[in-house]
Amino acid sequence: MARLLVVDDEKSLCQMLEIAFRKDGHSVETVLSGQAAKKKIESQVYDLVISDIRMPDLSGIELLKFFCETRNPAPFILITAYASMETAIDALNLGAYQYVIKTDKLVEQLKLTVNRALQHSALREENARLRHEMLRDFASSNIIGQSRQMQSILQTVRTVAPNDSTVLITGESGTGKELVAKAIHEASKCREKPFVAINCGAFPETLLESELFGHLKGAYTGADTNRKGIIESANGGTLFLDEIGETSPTMQVKLLRVLQERKVRPLGGGSDVSIDVRLIASTNRDLKRMVGAGQFREDFYYRISVIPIHVPPLRERPDDIGLLARHFLRKFCLQMGKGVLDFNQDALDALGQYRWPGNVRELENAIEYAVAMCGERGGRICLEHLPQSLTGMTPSGEAVAEIPAEGLDFESRIAQIEKQYLLAALRASEGVRTHAAELLRMSYRSFRHYAKKYDI
Repeated sequence: MARLLVVDDEKSLCQMLEIAFRKDGHSVETVLSGQAAKKKIESQVYDLVISDIRMPDLSGIELLKFFCETRNPAPFILITAYASMETAIDALNLGAYQYVIKTDKLVEQLKLTVNRALQHSALREENARLRHEMLRDFASSNIIGQSRQMQSILQTVRTVAPNDSTVLITGESGTGKELVAKAIHEASKCREKPFVAINCGAFPETLLESELFGHLKGAYTGADTNRKGIIESANGGTLFLDEIGETSPTMQVKLLRVLQERKVRPLGGGSDVSIDVRLIASTNRDLKRMVGAGQFREDFYYRISVIPIHVPPLRERPDDIGLLARHFLRKFCLQMGKGVLDFNQDALDALGQYRWPGNVRELENAIEYAVAMCGERGGRICLEHLPQSLTGMTPSGEAVAEIPAEGLDFESRIAQIEKQYLLAALRASEGVRTHAAELLRMSYRSFRHYAKKYDI
C-alpha cells in the first residue's frame, strides 16, 4: 500500500481518483490547490504525487519544482486537459515521472502509470539498499581482519562514513591507516568524488605549502604556471593528510584556517577559493604527548581529532596474521603466475610467533618474498621459503646477526639484500636472466618480477 497525494482544483476529479485508488489499497489524500499541496509536502512524506498542471494559485510545474527542491525521490505525475509537446518536455526535464492527458480513460491510464511508477520506485530503493550494503561491507572486503579490534574498527567506519566529521587515524607505520581512510571515503556520500592523499612528512614546509594550497604563476622562483593545490583538487571529496604529526606549527595554523573557514588561498593569490572537503588525517606519533611538549598546536589537535580511530599493531591481533597471510598469498600467486596452494604448519607457526615490527606492510613483503622463493606450481610455503629475519637462521643454519642498538630500517635492508642477490646472480650468469633465476632457485617469472621492482 502506498501513500498518495492528489492535487487538482476540480473537486469531483479528486473524489473520483480517491475512490479509485483506495479500492486498490492505497492511502489517498486530496487537496484543491497548489499552495495547500506545498504545505502537505512540507509536513508529510508521500510515496507518489499526482497533480494537475493548470491551477489558479500555483501551477503543477511550479509545484513540481518545489517538490524536487525538497529532495523527495518519490514519483511525481502531472495530468492536464490541455496537452502540448512543449509542456510535456518541460515536465519531464524537471523530473516528472510521467505526463498524462485527461481523457475518458484517465482513471485507467493513471492506475497503470501509478503502478509502474511505484514499481520503479521500489526497484530504485532496493538498488539503493543493495548499494548501501555493498558499501557498508566495503571495509570487510578490503580491511582484512577477524580480530575483535578490527571488527570494532569496521563498525566505526560504517558508523562515521555517512557524516562529514573529521577523523584522526592513529597507529604504527604499516598498520593500514590509509586503507581505513579509503574505506571511510568509499562508504561515504562523497564516494564518487576524489580521494586525494598526501604524506606531510615527505615534503619540506615550503614545498608542502605549495602542494597543499597551489600557487599562481610568479608566486616564487620556478613557479612558471598556475597550479591547483591538492586541497582544491579534493573539492567535494576526501583529503587524506598522512603523517599529520610531521607538520610545523605554522602549517598547522594554515590548515586550521582551512578547516574553520572552508577556504584556501593559493600562494601568490589575492583571493580565497571556497572548498568543501572532508579531512581525514593520520599519524604514527603520540599527538597528545606532542601537545603537552609544545610540539603540536592544541587547537589544531582538537580540530582534527573529532573522531579518533586507533589501528592496533599486528602483534596485538595475532588472530589476523593467518588471514592476512593467505590474502597476500593469493595476491602474489596471481601476480607471479604461481600455483602455490597454502602454508605448511611450520611456516604458519613462524608467521604467528614473529613480532612484526613493520606490521601488515612487513607481512605483505614477507609473503611476496616467500611466493617468489617457492616452486612454480602447486607447492606449499615452507619455513625455508620465508625471509631469514622470520626464521632466525641463515641458509647455513647460523643465527642472524643482532639488530644494532639504534635499530634498522627493515624494509630498506631487505630490499637492499634482495637487490644485491639479483645483481650477483646476473654477474655470475653473465647477464643471462634465465640462468640467474636458476641460481636463485626461483622461476624466470619471479626473477622478472623482482628485476622490474628494483629497476634492474
